[in-house]
Amino acid sequence: GVPVGTGMGLPAAVRDRVAAVHRGSALPERLRLYDGWAARYEQDVAALEYRAPHLAAASLSFAFPAPRAEARLLDVACGTGLVARELHRRGFRCLHGVDGSAGMLEQARSTGLYQELWLCVLGTEPLPAPAGHYDAVTVVGALGEGQVPSTVLPELLRVTKPGGFLCLTTRSNPSNLRYKAELEAALGQLERSGAWQKLLAQEVEYWERATTEEESTEGTGYISGVVYIYQKCPVPHLEEG
Repeated sequence: GVPVGTGMGLPAAVRDRVAAVHRGSALPERLRLYDGWAARYEQDVAALEYRAPHLAAASLSFAFPAPRAEARLLDVACGTGLVARELHRRGFRCLHGVDGSAGMLEQARSTGLYQELWLCVLGTEPLPAPAGHYDAVTVVGALGEGQVPSTVLPELLRVTKPGGFLCLTTRSNPSNLRYKAELEAALGQLERSGAWQKLLAQEVEYWERATTEEESTEGTGYISGVVYIYQKCPVPHLEEG
């Protein structure tokens, strides 16, 4: 069964570290917090039962045509490499990552899963990649209030190949609803303009454990989230054969 009121069952230190990075602090301060959190990040998100990396990688693999080993992927806001681990398990081998936190990148580098890693603060700097470079781009867990702004979507599209995939996630907890509405408006606008087409918007009830009662979905002790998969237009036609 699902533990009830779990936000309260989380270690206080974990709760405090998660709350700190989600609080409305300015970006430089938040990046410093991530630097300091990097060494403990994976054990903290394990305590949170954070399922986004697994769910996102599974959804992307489902949409992605085989073979995967040659496909170039960019993991944006890659953190310590949780998404790379899940993608690697599913046969993706050519992984590049960017993150705004040097401490997180150091952890990501130690996984040995990335061919390239760059320090890049999304929303203030362009991605360090040429146009149409990647078969897929993932942004898992970073599209949220006070984190990566929804204005980065065109930049994510720029580095994606025509016909390539974008896998994005956001949370549906109360304090992120305004951001989520903004994000969905921006996603829809790009779809109407013919920049990409939506393949999936999957609402997930048990995304991660809530850190406070107020954030939890109807007292479950969990917050919910969404996985979106888009395909950049024009989508190449399959060769008649």
